[in-house]
Amino acid sequence: MRSSSSSSPPVAKLGTTVGTQAPLHPAALALAGLLSLAVAVGIGRFAYTPILPYMAAGLELGKSEVGLIASANYAGYLLGALAAALRGLPGDPRGWLLGALAVSGLSTCAMALTTDLAVFLLLRFVGGAAGALVMVFASSLLMDRLAAAGRDGWADVIYAGVGTGIAISSLAVPASASGVGDWQSPWLFCGALCIALSVPVAVLLRALVTSPSVSVGSRARQGERGIRSLILAYGLSGFGYVITATFVSDMMRNDPVLQPAENLVWLCVGLAAAPSVVFWGWVGRRWSVRGAFGVACLVAAGGVAMSVLGGGMWPVLLAAGLLGGTFVGLTALGLVSIRRMSVGNPRRNLALMTASFGLGQMVGPTFAGVLHDSLGSYQVPSLLAAVTLAAAAVLGGGLPRSQRAE
Repeated sequence: MRSSSSSSPPVAKLGTTVGTQAPLHPAALALAGLLSLAVAVGIGRFAYTPILPYMAAGLELGKSEVGLIASANYAGYLLGALAAALRGLPGDPRGWLLGALAVSGLSTCAMALTTDLAVFLLLRFVGGAAGALVMVFASSLLMDRLAAAGRDGWADVIYAGVGTGIAISSLAVPASASGVGDWQSPWLFCGALCIALSVPVAVLLRALVTSPSVSVGSRARQGERGIRSLILAYGLSGFGYVITATFVSDMMRNDPVLQPAENLVWLCVGLAAAPSVVFWGWVGRRWSVRGAFGVACLVAAGGVAMSVLGGGMWPVLLAAGLLGGTFVGLTALGLVSIRRMSVGNPRRNLALMTASFGLGQMVGPTFAGVLHDSLGSYQVPSLLAAVTLAAAAVLGGGLPRSQRAE
């Protein structure tokens, strides 16, 4: 005889997810996430850094103009993140993810088809919005599935996609440029790479079921105050890293001592970034995720300061390695931490974190470009960025002793 309670909805066990799960191996989910972030963030967003010197030479752009183009991308990133935070967002999360990947590739290609500053700003804005949507939906959709399978560690592979994309763009840009002022070919080539790498994502996720799910965790949850402080710290870290991340190639080209290593500096960032997620994930498991976030902010602050105080090629390359070795790790640590602190569906808090990061990124390049035009150097904005990273370490890095088990 059937119990009268059989019609009740299923009760989730702690640490599991309610909802239909995709019949995908965790490695396939992680690879889809890696390629998604490589496309929309590593290439779609950060290819601008190695292309920037070619655009500045070919179009005779001032530092405030190139900073404005960068900030337009981050403004789009901010808006895209806020859109992802909307409750009841219509449509299929998988559809949003794949659509945003397509927009990222097409907007990257389209940068080669105009010389109008206003169109550059619009395209980078659209590309930034697509990048934020990919970041939020890849994080929430794929990490939920990995957590449900008890394979949270694969999240490190997802966020390694940012460094992987940076490394790819660092090689693709000089390889595709025919000369100092050829900025169109790198945009076209990078856009084509984005589109090509999006195809296996669509194939990997074709069987993914995206029915609504509710995560129920066994870990102690922090209050809203802790979430707010982490979101603010995350925004400060976005401002702190982005000035160097935007202008480091330009710094190299405009200094005769550093110029021979111009094509190496962004490669150093990418090569350090890809494995850094695994390292900082290990630190987070050994200590605490928030503690690892604070240490990474301090290391990044040292790298940012060294980029303008090093006084030679090797110190700047080391600074690039420190930057690459921390900023993607910071991204992953912040998003993993906010997901663990969130009750229920974490997408809204993940989106607010991404929006805070986007706001910091949006302000940084324009701020640095204007100061450079006034002072003739990136030194002052870079040192202010290092101080901001130190503040992020203090604000976001500490945890009460009772919560260090996360």
